[in-house]
Amino acid sequence: MVEQDRDCRDVVTQISAASRALQGVALTRLEDHVPHGLLRSALGVSEAKLQEASEAIARLVHS
Repeated sequence: MVEQDRDCRDVVTQISAASRALQGVALTRLEDHVPHGLLRSALGVSEAKLQEASEAIARLVHS
């Protein structure tokens, strides 16, 4: 779009849409991962997994 000299608003709209789509993918991945991590933590397998999930969520929310 930039190479085609499209209007700035169009470019920003596309960037925003791509960002939202990637966040959706990340959230879906976390939704798949967190229950397994929590289950492992509850079973005493790994507290580190729960911490990793929490950090990943924090990075997503703060980005």
